[in-house]
Amino acid sequence: MRDDHLLTSKHLTRADIEGILDRAAEIDADPGALAGKHDGSLLGLLFFEPSTRTKMSFETAMKRLGGDVVDMGSVESSSVKKGETLADTVRVIEGYADALVVRHPRQGAAKMASEFVDVPLINAGDGAGHHPTQTLLDLYTMREAAGLDDLSVGIMGDLKYGRTVHSLAYALSNFDVQQHFISPESLQLPREVVYDLHQQGASVREHEHLDAVLETLDVLYVTRIQRERFPDENEYQKIAGEYQIDMATLEDATPELTIMHPLPRVDEIDPAIDDTDHAAYFEQAHNGVPVRMALLDQFLGGSA
Repeated sequence: MRDDHLLTSKHLTRADIEGILDRAAEIDADPGALAGKHDGSLLGLLFFEPSTRTKMSFETAMKRLGGDVVDMGSVESSSVKKGETLADTVRVIEGYADALVVRHPRQGAAKMASEFVDVPLINAGDGAGHHPTQTLLDLYTMREAAGLDDLSVGIMGDLKYGRTVHSLAYALSNFDVQQHFISPESLQLPREVVYDLHQQGASVREHEHLDAVLETLDVLYVTRIQRERFPDENEYQKIAGEYQIDMATLEDATPELTIMHPLPRVDEIDPAIDDTDHAAYFEQAHNGVPVRMALLDQFLGGSA
């Protein structure tokens, strides 16, 4: 993390990650330990895209710390509808809050917004760019289930537009992890991301089919095919539904395989898997609260 902002997982070191995850584990073990610590603090929520888990878990995290939130609300009901720029919006809301959380459909928007404010700003997703707090809760879930070293991780689905994938891939390069990327050719990981990962010394393999690597995986991270990221509806229709897993798929998996998903899912994971020991995606969503509590505590002046 740099300049009191969290904009991308590319800037997270192994020490940064382990510090946040260790703090989140302490909070998870005793959720009431920080009650009232940040009484009077306010978190500004600026969500220019829909959100359920990220927005609600940030709000929950802030309230469990004793603070509260001020919410811009929907774009349709805000001054953005009147043509207000992102720079002006964040400068205004900075005056109401001690930290800001921004989600925006344009890649790079969070970084740009951070240049106009003096309070900490956290990127809650910028288009097809990055989603670093999702990555931290993903790593927390992964560490609890399987550790973060000597690990084989498969990441499957929309790797081209998936910001959770891009963030996770960069963060995993800090650990001893074999990364297997599984997607149709049209949704492969962007070449610049692959290049960066190789430059960082990451172990990267690309596959078109899950069965080529499933039996070797400790973790399978599944993502939905994101309709809203496709510039062409016909391109989406050709791909939708191709990469799905069900109970039959898992016949070749190890009993210890952990299945994760950033949610929301559509039809890429059969609900029958929900009740198996493989499923970790609902726990993954729950982990957003302690992880974001740890982050907010750090940004608002607590110990990390």
